[in-house]
Amino acid sequence: MTTSLVEPTPELAAEADARFEDIADPRAQALAVLRWAGETFGDSFALTSSMADGLLAHLAGRAHPGVQVVFLDTGYHFAETLGTRDWIASVTDIRVLSVQPEQTVAEQDAEFGPQLHDRDPDLCCAMRKVQPLARALAGFSAWGSGVRRDEAETRRGTRVVDWDATRGMVKVNPLAAWSADDVDRYTAEHQVPVNPLVEVGYASIGCAPCTRPVAPGEDPRAGRWAGRNKVECGLHT
Repeated sequence: MTTSLVEPTPELAAEADARFEDIADPRAQALAVLRWAGETFGDSFALTSSMADGLLAHLAGRAHPGVQVVFLDTGYHFAETLGTRDWIASVTDIRVLSVQPEQTVAEQDAEFGPQLHDRDPDLCCAMRKVQPLARALAGFSAWGSGVRRDEAETRRGTRVVDWDATRGMVKVNPLAAWSADDVDRYTAEHQVPVNPLVEVGYASIGCAPCTRPVAPGEDPRAGRWAGRNKVECGLHT
C-alpha cells in the first residue's frame, strides 16, 4: 500500500460531498466519486462489500482498476455469498481481501457459549465484523461502501462523501442516491454477478443465522436481525 496522495480531513470530505451531490445522474455520480477517491488517495483507498452483488465492484473496477475490496469473512456466511465473492473477483478489475475475525466460530463458542448471535448480536457483530474491519482499514486514508439511502430509515441521510470520525478517514458512499430500480437496471445491462439468494427473497444479505428473506413491501433490511430492535451491525454507524 502506498502513502495517501492527500491528507484526509473533514473539510476535504465536506467539499467533495457538496461538489458531487450536485450530479443528478446516479451512475455519473458514482463513477465520479470513485474516480475522485482513486485519484485523491491512490492505493490508500479501499472499498468494502457484503457480496450481495457485484455492482459496486463493477463500478469501482471501471473507475479505479485494481482497487482493493475488503470482504469480512465472518465464518457465518451463506455458501452462496462465498461463491458470489469468488465470482465477482473473477470477472471484475478489483482485488478482494477476505478478512477473518481473530477467533474462529468454534473458539468464540468456547469462550462465550454457542449462538452468541442470538443472545448478544451486538457483541457478535463487534467481534466478527466491526473489529476486523478496523484492523483491515488501518493505514488506509479513505474507504467506501455500497450503502444506499433507500435501504432503511437509518440510512436516509447518507452522504456521498462523508467524514468517518470514528476511524479518522474519509468515507465515500457512491451508491447513496441509487434506487433499487437503478441497481436492477445496471446489473442487467452489465450482467453484474448477483448473489443467488436475492432471487429467493433476500433483499439484504448478512450472516446466515441473522438473515431471512423479506416479504413483499417490507423494508429491504427487515430480514436482518428480525424481531430485534437492530438494523445495523455497527460498520456504518
